[in-house]
Amino acid sequence: MRGARAGALAAVLLAAALSGCGSVQEREDSASAVVLRFQEHLRMTDTARGCAALAPGTRDELEQNAELPCTRALSDAGLPKAGTADEVRAVDVYGRQARVVTNRDTLFLSSFPGGWKITAAGCTERPEMPYQCLIKGG
Repeated sequence: MRGARAGALAAVLLAAALSGCGSVQEREDSASAVVLRFQEHLRMTDTARGCAALAPGTRDELEQNAELPCTRALSDAGLPKAGTADEVRAVDVYGRQARVVTNRDTLFLSSFPGGWKITAAGCTERPEMPYQCLIKGG
């Protein structure tokens, strides 16, 4: 009996670990919301909030490559211009990672304790090769 309880507990813990926090739909919705807010910040030229949406490694790499503070580097990064009609076309969540495709851009995100953060943006798909991204973090 004791072995059955331990096995059941292990199965529950494994299922919880694999599912992450929240349902897949909730995680997709949350990642999409982060991307749409990020694009809105860029459209409104609020690069301070745009930088806050970036993962720490992405922000650091952007600043190092541009040799500028994030707020200036982000506006100079050449990301697709966000429009008022931006919409999410596809979302894929894989554990703690997500890909969000909008009508203007493809972005990648990672889940952090405070929520989703953008790890790459301005990404272009290449046949049988990794995406080419204008900003990305290590």
